[in-house]
This record gives sequence, structure tokens and C-alpha cells, in this order.
Amino acid sequence: MGDATVESPSWRLVEVGRVVLVQDNGPSHGRIATIVEIIDHKRVLIDGPSSDEKLVVPRQAIALSNVLLAPIVVEKLPRAARTGTVKKFWEKSGIDSKWKESSWAKRKEQNERRRALTDFERFKVLRLKKQRRFEERKALAKVKASA
Repeated sequence: MGDATVESPSWRLVEVGRVVLVQDNGPSHGRIATIVEIIDHKRVLIDGPSSDEKLVVPRQAIALSNVLLAPIVVEKLPRAARTGTVKKFWEKSGIDSKWKESSWAKRKEQNERRRALTDFERFKVLRLKKQRRFEERKALAKVKASA
């Protein structure tokens, strides 16, 4: 028989320093934090000392079912580090800039922008999409005709 190896994605590990996106319905919904300590197999202690006031998460215990593990890690964060230490490592790793460059943050920002559109702005988006689609079809027809 052949040898089979089962590998899981390495970035989905629950580890100290892993950045998480809070998904529970509390006041920290949609904010990022880092795992500071693993309490048990279902709960972790998180802390989010972001420089952006909209993303700050107070130190709290949270269930792993209420967070999404991000591919970003705060490097060499000691276990059970206090908030000041976490903030120092957070800034050293440049987590805020890495988060803003991530596709998760861009998608979240895009959804917030779309949710804030007025009726007239939604209408303008609709018209622009129609124009773009028309131009794409025209170019495709031109390519098909020449082939």
C-alpha cells in the first residue's frame, strides 16, 4: 500500500499570537484581536490593542466558535502577555497595516460602503454596471467577428 499523509492548512492553527476576527454579536463584532492565551479547547483569551479606535477589542475570553482565524500572526508573542506587551508586539509586527492590505478587510470595507449608499447612488452604480457590461460585450463581439 502507498503512504498517505494528511495535512491541514498550517495557518489555521489556534496559537498564541494568531490574529482573529471577532464574529459574536457583542460590541466587538467585526474587529480584530490576537490570541493571548488558550484557556481550553473551546475558549481563548484575546486582546486587540489596535491603533485604530474602531478596531480596539478589550481583553476578554471568547469561544473559538465566535471568531475566525486569520492568516496573520503576531510573531513571538509570549503567552499571557499583558495589554502593553501585546500592543508593543502588535505594532512591531505591523498588524494594522497587514490587516488593511488583506482581502478580508477590503471586502468588509466594500460591504460597509455599499450598505451606506443612498437610493440614487445605488441607481448610479446600476447604470455604470450596465455601461461596463455593454462595452465588454461590444469588445467580445468585435473579437469574435475578426476570428
